[in-house]
Amino acid sequence: MYHYTDFDSQFVAERNAQFRAQVNRRISGALTEDEFKPLRLMNGLYLQLHAYMLRVAVPYGTLNSAQMRQLAYIADRWDQGYGHFTTRQNIQFNWPKLRDVPDMLDALAEVQMHAIQTSGNTIRNVTADHFAGAAADEIADPRPVAELIRQWSTDHPEFQFLPRKFKIAVTGSPNDRAVTKAHDIGLRMVRNNSGEAGFEVIVGGGLGRTPMIGKVVRDFLPEVDLLPYLEAVVSVWNLLGRRDNKYKSRIKITVHKHGIDDIRARVEDRFALLKHAFSGVDQQLLTSIKADFAAPAFKTRDTEPFELAYVNDPVFRAWADTNLSAHRAEGYAIAQISLKAHGATPGDATSDQMRVMADLAARYGHDELRVSHEQNIVLPHVHKADLPAIHAALKNAALATANIGKISDIIACPGMDYCALATARSIPIAQEIATRFDQLKLEQDIGDLKIKISGCINACGHHHVGHIGILGLDRAGVENYQITLGGDHTETAAIGQRTGPGFAADEIVPAIERIVDTYLSERASPEERFIATFTRVGMTPFKTALYGDSDKRQKAA
Repeated sequence: MYHYTDFDSQFVAERNAQFRAQVNRRISGALTEDEFKPLRLMNGLYLQLHAYMLRVAVPYGTLNSAQMRQLAYIADRWDQGYGHFTTRQNIQFNWPKLRDVPDMLDALAEVQMHAIQTSGNTIRNVTADHFAGAAADEIADPRPVAELIRQWSTDHPEFQFLPRKFKIAVTGSPNDRAVTKAHDIGLRMVRNNSGEAGFEVIVGGGLGRTPMIGKVVRDFLPEVDLLPYLEAVVSVWNLLGRRDNKYKSRIKITVHKHGIDDIRARVEDRFALLKHAFSGVDQQLLTSIKADFAAPAFKTRDTEPFELAYVNDPVFRAWADTNLSAHRAEGYAIAQISLKAHGATPGDATSDQMRVMADLAARYGHDELRVSHEQNIVLPHVHKADLPAIHAALKNAALATANIGKISDIIACPGMDYCALATARSIPIAQEIATRFDQLKLEQDIGDLKIKISGCINACGHHHVGHIGILGLDRAGVENYQITLGGDHTETAAIGQRTGPGFAADEIVPAIERIVDTYLSERASPEERFIATFTRVGMTPFKTALYGDSDKRQKAA
């Protein structure tokens, strides 16, 4: 992983000292809240429903054990003993006191972490495939490129006051695990006809009140041209993007208004002017960055302990079948740690659980952890021989739930339990769904099914691209939950279709049951997954299950 230079350390220290002075001025009354707001947002500090919230960047989702332990320490020392991992591969602390935030930032700096640009109208934390550097299907590790983008975008003088926030995601695999098509810029590594690796560049994706799937602006961009091309894209939007209406300010609206062909022409013109200004310095930097991302020294060992446990321990076998993925190195696996125990808050981890995960990474995982956009933690490099011991430690820490990709592996935003913008609760709905299907013992039979829940139209829970999406809204002071079906967050990304009128809080779990029952009765075989069944049979049988006869369905349409 990337290690700070002296410049990086000095930069972060100076920013922290500057913010400490700003906090002191706010506490003394020298700054009003309105004056303080843009300053705190530049440093990742929000004012939520009940308290401040500090959002900490985990660049491209990569952590080492020392960093995870420090997050645990911060949770114990200045928060309430837990942290919340988010779809942006960040961690949020929900209960800090304002006077303590500068100390929290200094503690983060001790392990080369910060909260810079995790909020505000800037280029946010660059996210990446959580299997990066480990996946068997990967063309190349995209994290060096993500780090290059992070350095380029941090405090970039042109891009500190953009029309709105701007999000970039990168994947090095043809199988998109980074939701690139739902980002302002998505970068998918591809090969051209000569076998050279470069990027397909996607622009104008995004969820929220106007969900859109991004459009391809460049089929193939050589790696050497990446930064000037990104700068061209952001420059064009910075000029064209609306500042008079925040709901129409994102690049997706700009692309929709002008059309992808016009945007492409403008970007190419700007790129032609910028390309030569970079003069190869960015590529020299990228070369030095790549050295930090050298593959671990993988070990050659007997995998018999794994094979014996797989045969003799059905609990371990269920976990292995669900939570392990193929690794590029022989004898290794990628292990996902579910933060979605049935009935738990999706994405939350206690300080004790963080320390357990840190210990496992240090002892068995080449000192690497990843935060996934699905709000789980990944041990990207574990030898199969160590998996029985890892599983035993996870069980002791209530971290061994075997549900990755299943119906209880729910993405959920904090909702109205924390967020000042939310119009409905998300967490209790996720908990009730997970608990109900655990009671029904249907989870493994259902197979891969992605439920995503948002507590408002800002769509922080990615509900638009869930196989089943749930959006909580306020209807005359009552929580109401709309359902969408058929969303897809992968390389075949799609926005889900709304089923019809929403459901009250006490009706939503039975409604999800009816959807699942319909799927189980309509699927062509036990191997046909929900999204395939929905694509094949369409919305009609699901609407019938939700709303009844044809007259009611016509009203719902």
